[in-house]
Amino acid sequence: MSRTQGRHRLSRRTKIATGGLALAIAVGGIVVATTTGNTGEASADEADPAFFVDITKVKPNQFDPRPVTGASTGTFTVDCGRNENQHFNPDNFIAQPGVRNGAQHLHDYVGNLSTNADSNNKSLVKAGTTCRNGDKSAYFWPVVRIDTGEEEENEPAKKPDGDRAQADREAKTAQVACPDVASKLPDIPDQAMAEVDGNLDQLDAQADEANQRIAATQGQGGQDFVRNAILNPLKDRRAAIIDRIAIAIGRFGQKPRDLGGLAPCGTKPGKNTGTPTPPPSTTAGGALPGQDENNELPGNDGKILRPQRVQLTFRGSPVGKVVAMPRFLRVLYGDAKVSTNGPANARASWTCTGFENRLVDKYPICPEGSKVKRVHTFPSCWDGKNTDSANHRTHIVFPDRFGRCGDGFKAVPQLQISLTYDIPHDIQVKKQYKVDAFPQEKHNPLSDHDDFANVMSQRIMNGLVNCVNRGRTCRA
Repeated sequence: MSRTQGRHRLSRRTKIATGGLALAIAVGGIVVATTTGNTGEASADEADPAFFVDITKVKPNQFDPRPVTGASTGTFTVDCGRNENQHFNPDNFIAQPGVRNGAQHLHDYVGNLSTNADSNNKSLVKAGTTCRNGDKSAYFWPVVRIDTGEEEENEPAKKPDGDRAQADREAKTAQVACPDVASKLPDIPDQAMAEVDGNLDQLDAQADEANQRIAATQGQGGQDFVRNAILNPLKDRRAAIIDRIAIAIGRFGQKPRDLGGLAPCGTKPGKNTGTPTPPPSTTAGGALPGQDENNELPGNDGKILRPQRVQLTFRGSPVGKVVAMPRFLRVLYGDAKVSTNGPANARASWTCTGFENRLVDKYPICPEGSKVKRVHTFPSCWDGKNTDSANHRTHIVFPDRFGRCGDGFKAVPQLQISLTYDIPHDIQVKKQYKVDAFPQEKHNPLSDHDDFANVMSQRIMNGLVNCVNRGRTCRA
């Protein structure tokens, strides 16, 4: 290392160490050591060399179950870009709602444009999306960085204040809570698809209109007004549309007869609007130190490397048909705190292009011409009732090794997110790339994880389900 490189390295590590001290103070004693001794050498913010492995020395370990007769063998791929719009933040509205910078590492986002710690269902629905088909779902994972010890320049950090303000406004008003219809429908004949999709769009539009009326008439007559002027008429309109859906299906197949209970809607109360909004540093549960102007966090520094390719693909089940995911379903992959929680929920995620039949829990060193790849295959057995659970896991779990769901669980489309990175071969050999992580994980590749919240319209989800159930290859 040259003397100039050493100065850069020490300068940047000193900056990060200062941030680490601030983090330790802010969270009440968590120690984040980033330098040791007085030699000027950096330590804990680099990935341990033992975390790397030559992928060619790993034996194949990935074997998909053999599909049975009647399996749903199709795929539905969504194009949501590669985070070209630089949507980064260290939030996680699923695992740590309301805690700003609670992840303590940066996430890459595609899909929903507004995602931050304060996001709620209503703010997500109102936001834009990077997905070409209009899917407003949130897809996010920790960034990968190249860390050579030099002073790297990242894109300037963007402040999500506008998105946070939107989420706060949306959270203050009550909103309708209607049963999801798409997830309760049987297999829809092709001949009925267009009519059913049109009616599902109308159901979503009716809910949006009801929310607008609730917001516009807030404080006028209380719950009696909402029930009589908004919810009861909404129930009647929903009942008529749901009946049309059943009739359309019945023209070409067996008419569903158990949909009537899906017409009534309730409301979810908003936050107390009589309480002044706290300042940004303490809103909705507090905040930890965020990224600096160069998109670096204590212990998570280096050049952010966007994926060269992002593949968001939903697959079927090898043992039968799948049902629709309910809107606002939250799903986690992996465990960001594996050193604390143990390996039960952690998943081996790393591989190289051309070696996808072998996943490892270490950073791969790929042969020349092969690229580093992360493969995140989400759980896909839903309990049929809940969009979330206290630990964010028990409502949707993994199938067994044959692809079967346990008693009381239904197969939904299985999301697989594949992320391909163009990391120079010499950087791989020098072991100079790493995933952002909680400080205590020390960039352990087994702490890799991914998050998904379904904000698809019922029409998009219905089309997805029918694509995979019919064995088609669809791109949206």
